[in-house]
Amino acid sequence: MAHRITEECVACGTCLAECPEEAISEGDLYVIDPAKCSDCGNCAEVCPTDAVATE
Repeated sequence: MAHRITEECVACGTCLAECPEEAISEGDLYVIDPAKCSDCGNCAEVCPTDAVATE
């Protein structure tokens, strides 16, 4: 099950370095590509605003 980033995202970039699949794209709110996401949960563990949810 892929993760997604919610509106709580503050675009701090903490999750980018933690994604081994490079599935996260920068923007006003970051976006996780579900086709690349391996559901490792690294992004959710490091997110300071708990903006990562599972689909």
